[in-house]
Amino acid sequence: MVVPAYNEEDLIGETLDGIPDYITRIYAVDDGSSDRTGAIIDAYARHDPRIVPIHHNPNLGVGGAITSGYRRAIEDGMDVAAVMAGDNQMDPAYLPGLLDPIIDGRADYTKGNRLINETYRIGMPAWRSLGNSLLTFLTKIASGYWQMMDPQNGYTAISKKALSEIPLNSIYQGYGYCNHLLVWLNIYGMKVQDVAIPARYGREKSKIRYSTYIPRVSKLLLGNFLFRLKTKYIQMGFHPLAFFYFAGAVLTPLGIIGGLVTLWEKFVLGYSVLFVHGTLSFLMLMMGMQFLFFAMLFDMQAELQISGGQ
Repeated sequence: MVVPAYNEEDLIGETLDGIPDYITRIYAVDDGSSDRTGAIIDAYARHDPRIVPIHHNPNLGVGGAITSGYRRAIEDGMDVAAVMAGDNQMDPAYLPGLLDPIIDGRADYTKGNRLINETYRIGMPAWRSLGNSLLTFLTKIASGYWQMMDPQNGYTAISKKALSEIPLNSIYQGYGYCNHLLVWLNIYGMKVQDVAIPARYGREKSKIRYSTYIPRVSKLLLGNFLFRLKTKYIQMGFHPLAFFYFAGAVLTPLGIIGGLVTLWEKFVLGYSVLFVHGTLSFLMLMMGMQFLFFAMLFDMQAELQISGGQ
């Protein structure tokens, strides 16, 4: 169990107390906290031999904290490494639902899903829900896991096989780590499975500012998407969806720009070329969108091949 914590002196104790007895190792990572989080972790470690304190100085970010825990789990030969944030937001009662698919060989990576229905979203602030939905759509495109939802959910578990193959040193260190990790999992053909887990909010305070987080992660996802296409569908083996994505990305905006220019020529300059230029712009737009839809369809088929048609 990896427990990343940054300035969680009020909740880290409750989190550690709630971890089930069947967990053999607890990698509690104090990510450069300025409060008593590190001291509390050390105090718990003196009474619970399962707890392995890891201290960062300076702060590396939640992705850096989790990958530190992952590395120790690999060194200790752990078969599965789960992640439970140090703010006591993740209910230990749902942990078996994350572990069982990996133990049974049905998945390499499992993650919580709070967006599956309205009941499970109770307690989630409206702004957070909207931002999560937007990032879910963008992450589907970037990662190639089209059936996945709630990518920002940090309640996860990962297999020894996945940890040993993906390049942990290349994982994004900040809050976008969960999105970036999905991209690498897809490149390496890992099975990802969502597990329905309701949102649980209490005294914790989210450190994510969605007004800056969404633009930053969106930029990150665009780079991840291009990297995945280049690595998986060109370098590791050519697939026509790379061409379809490229053609769609070129023709679609050209069609939109052409349509706007046509309207400007008609109503501002008074040119009588609306039909000819408008038709050409419309055809480019339709062809571009068709290329994009074909690329997405091929990408979805590739995901089904990873999951074995499940």
